[in-house]
Amino acid sequence: MTSMMEPHAAAQYGGSFANQTVVDMVLPEMHHLIDPHWHQFPPMNPLWHGILGFVIGCLGFVSWCGNGVVIYIFASTKSLRTPSNLLVINLAVSDFLMMVVMCPFMLINCHYETWVFGPLMCEMYAFAGSLFGCVSIWTMVTIAMDRYNVIVKGLSGKPLTNGRALVWLLIVWVHALIWTIFPMVGWNRYVPEGNMTACGTDYLTKDWFHKSYILVYSVFCYWLPLLTIIYSYTFIVKAVAAHERGMREQAKKMNVASLRSAEADKTSAECKLAKIALMTISLWFMAWTPYLIINFAGIFETMTISPLVTIWGSLFAKANAVYNPIVYGLSHPKYKAALNEKLPFLACASSEPAAPADNSSSGTAATEEKA
Repeated sequence: MTSMMEPHAAAQYGGSFANQTVVDMVLPEMHHLIDPHWHQFPPMNPLWHGILGFVIGCLGFVSWCGNGVVIYIFASTKSLRTPSNLLVINLAVSDFLMMVVMCPFMLINCHYETWVFGPLMCEMYAFAGSLFGCVSIWTMVTIAMDRYNVIVKGLSGKPLTNGRALVWLLIVWVHALIWTIFPMVGWNRYVPEGNMTACGTDYLTKDWFHKSYILVYSVFCYWLPLLTIIYSYTFIVKAVAAHERGMREQAKKMNVASLRSAEADKTSAECKLAKIALMTISLWFMAWTPYLIINFAGIFETMTISPLVTIWGSLFAKANAVYNPIVYGLSHPKYKAALNEKLPFLACASSEPAAPADNSSSGTAATEEKA
């Protein structure tokens, strides 16, 4: 669709785009940030800017409402204020802040069809998007590690406490901050993207010193988290399968249809919550993978990246801020019960009985009982 629409833009608008490029409307003080690659493309059809602005506005509204509700419910419901749920709240905060920063700028830029806030705000915009995105993925990793600790290690695992959860989150934020500061101090840089309404890392530079940033950043903020999550959930699935197989064999020996005990119910609840976390993580990677592909295509020159292509990277990346409140709203039993109690007009279904174990580790529950 990109190759068909953009070359004919001038014809669709009576030749008004003849001899013009997508860079022409950019502020003069921004020109030093524009890669020569973008000078070959005519201005985008204004319809695309309108569609992008409308979609971003919808995503922003849903993200603000959804993540705001998640933060409110988890923070105000005593039974949900557990160490593990601190990770969930951090995820919601990161997604909420991402759209607080991204949405207003994008809406205004889509109206003017170019970046109108100058080079400094371009740099801050890209910095914020990279920071909150990195925080989100590593928060997902901590959630996966907590699930691994609960389901695979069981009683032998070290319980997650409030102190440990806060240390994890501090490490997540500092790690993300370090990686997103590098482009501001000379290792790569933040520049306008091809559609000229958003800013991101420079993946078109010919200098391998700057290209190396994207490669190394992808290792620590995409591939390493992905492999950690795959490892965690591989063993989680194996542990669940072994447990269920053992339950069935024991039921056969006792000549009963099934065995249901408090321990089995607890395991079932933990496994359900693990599926929720896995779904959320899968959606996150589905959101950020297109952006990674665009970055790699730029540094390895494997395809021609047009301004329209960069729109899809922006949309998919920002859409991840919308998924998490929907997933938890539909799938978390205690969250649904609390939502029905505090904000009944938002409950989409009757609340279910609270699960024996919420999104907290078994060690945490034991600690709270002792307290």
